[in-house]
Amino acid sequence: MPGENDRVSVGQDIAWRLQGLAFAGLIAFLRGLGLERASALGGRLLRTLGPMTRVHRTVLRNLTLAFPEMDPAERARLAMDQWDQTGRTFAELMMMDRLTPASGRIEIVGAERLEAIRTGKTPVVFVSGHFANFELMPAVILAAGIPCMISYRAANNPYVDRQIRANRARYGVKLFAPKGGDGARELLAGLARGESVALLNDQKFSEGPEVSFFGHPVNAAPGPSRLALRFGTVLQPMSVTRLPGVRFRLTVHEPIELAATGDRSGDIARGVQAVTSFVEDRVREHPVDWFWVHKRWPKSVYSEM
Repeated sequence: MPGENDRVSVGQDIAWRLQGLAFAGLIAFLRGLGLERASALGGRLLRTLGPMTRVHRTVLRNLTLAFPEMDPAERARLAMDQWDQTGRTFAELMMMDRLTPASGRIEIVGAERLEAIRTGKTPVVFVSGHFANFELMPAVILAAGIPCMISYRAANNPYVDRQIRANRARYGVKLFAPKGGDGARELLAGLARGESVALLNDQKFSEGPEVSFFGHPVNAAPGPSRLALRFGTVLQPMSVTRLPGVRFRLTVHEPIELAATGDRSGDIARGVQAVTSFVEDRVREHPVDWFWVHKRWPKSVYSEM
């Protein structure tokens, strides 16, 4: 399975194969449970196990940085609830073919914007963050009939990665753009062909411009803003909110139009800030829906806590 030019030891390959078998078993088990029971099980497991991990400290630190005025007991409750959310999402990812718009489980707000993109001649740059079940966004985009390159980060284990890709293909995701230099070229080629692109833009990117997130400095990826400016198109934000049960509200928000002033660096930085502010606004509205487990701020911010 590894590429011909990859130098992988026999031991590493065997370990990867065993992990791939275990992952396949997990997928089969969860799919056998069905959507509702698998989601509930994933939530219960991470709500129980998550607080026992070192990552829980990251969650609490992130919540303190974002909501310093919040009562500590409320932050602790929110930390527990987000584990339930994360566990549910991971379980649901194994059966996203059962969570398409045709399932009746997704309320779409702003669907007319998707229709305008589908019928228009100009592709857009979809942007969002890790909200609730974030995989609903590509599912909805593709179900709307919009040709779209979906950016992803390949799993380190190639046998697991193959299964992830096959699982995504079940609900229509067939266009992939690996992150990095090759991915950037693929995204550029896709836009040139008239295909839209979709990226999650809420994680740490040390080489990106510095912007403000919850009043603290962060570095964020400039890629979406660069693409939008290069092709003279808009950033199209989307978000997902979990409703009771395995039900969701997906919102297609007002597009973000970037001004090309001739100051390219400044234009890109303003676009990055606009996306970062959009993410912050959505997190403030529904904090439990965000993916709190990653270290979003730089070490300098954490060291000042």
